[in-house]
Amino acid sequence: MTHTYRTTVDYGTVDGGRRGGLRERASHYALLPLRLFLGVTFIYAGIDKLTDSQFMAASGQGSVGDLMRSVRDSSAVPALVDLALKSPEGFGHAIALGELAVGIGTLVGLLARLAALGGALISLSLWLTVSWQTEPYYYGNDLAYLMAWLPLVLAGASFLSLDALLANRRRRMP
Repeated sequence: MTHTYRTTVDYGTVDGGRRGGLRERASHYALLPLRLFLGVTFIYAGIDKLTDSQFMAASGQGSVGDLMRSVRDSSAVPALVDLALKSPEGFGHAIALGELAVGIGTLVGLLARLAALGGALISLSLWLTVSWQTEPYYYGNDLAYLMAWLPLVLAGASFLSLDALLANRRRRMP
């Protein structure tokens, strides 16, 4: 007599407030470390720029103006650098405030896809200008940041986020 033992693993579901199995719950947490890292990093980068008077200057050592002039001829899109050089202080503030907004939106998960798209665009513009000449290319961190933003652009922040909280409230409304 042979006995056949059949085992199944129920991974469950995570809808209607019920907790699912381990694999499904883990998938909800999968992007959380990325959100935390990118959110905190971009908040820090924005605050760092806003509080650095040398960086926010049109010229001088460590200024955004000198940085843009130094990469102008080696960038992939010199027109972007020329645009920044029309008002280096304005460009510095725009990047810093953009990083801050992207970081906060990503960290708390508010308009997370839009925040991630903003982060991807900031990273893309910095890659095409500031770190374009970096050789080999993988030494430049802006391309890696661009790639890190893409999963959040695609998936958003459906877990532990203000977006999820607002979506749940909308679903409960009659």
